Amino acid sequence: MTLPTKMLDHEDRDATAGFTLVELLVILALLALSAVLVVPALARAKGDARAFQCLNNTHELNRAWRMWTDDNQDLLLYSSGLSSVPASDARTWVFGDVDFDGNNRATWDVTYAIAKSPLWPYCGTNADIWRCPADGSYVQTASGIKPRVRSYAMNLYLGGFAGTGGGWPLVSNLRLYFKYSEIADPSPAHLFVFTEMRPDGIVWNNFMTAMDGYPSSPALFQFSDFPGYSHDGAAGFSFADGHGELHQWKDRRTTPPTIPVSPTGPQIISPNNEDVAWLQDHSTRPK
Repeated sequence: MTLPTKMLDHEDRDATAGFTLVELLVILALLALSAVLVVPALARAKGDARAFQCLNNTHELNRAWRMWTDDNQDLLLYSSGLSSVPASDARTWVFGDVDFDGNNRATWDVTYAIAKSPLWPYCGTNADIWRCPADGSYVQTASGIKPRVRSYAMNLYLGGFAGTGGGWPLVSNLRLYFKYSEIADPSPAHLFVFTEMRPDGIVWNNFMTAMDGYPSSPALFQFSDFPGYSHDGAAGFSFADGHGELHQWKDRRTTPPTIPVSPTGPQIISPNNEDVAWLQDHSTRPK
């Protein structure tokens, strides 16, 4: 016998009719709002991860730097060599300019310069820690496009140019540090060792802080090198005591837009720039 089919009442029919147009519009609006909230959060998370990795890179380079010093009677590596003193390469933390010339192997070939650095065996022969994950710069070579291999530079005043001021008048009256035990003013916790550089400004293997105006004439402040700012307007630094920090720049003059070639030219005047004051306070002292 065939059982009678249950008749749907009005409420049952509404429950099985699906979403109304209004309900669909509400759902779409909620999804759009979620995207607005979630996508920036994911972007920030990705940026935070890159900043953390960058800090870790400078920490690993810093650790290698200190290990080399401990194995070499307290001596410090030079931040830069001198072409007139080829032997200085053996005491320089890394040689070779990083530019946009595809014929310059130091820019894109790890084996050319980085693998010959005194720090190479101390950093586990890991080329990844020499490049900031936010550094997307590359160079066109004869064999194709290749990423540039180094994003970091060393504080110029750690060893200077092969133990000298390199003929720079800016450096002649400033303190250079040749042994770890000489780092007292500023203290190891306040003297930076490594920092990331702008892709258009790294070039040499040192970061030169212009000390003009230090400490009481801020109208004379200027830049010799612009610092990096790839982490939402901040740059990673490691310090002689081993700690690292992400420093946020405050003055817009510190972070002009990048340009597609390495800049050369005179000092960039930047009066009363508090970022210059911070760099000066963490770089060196007058003799």
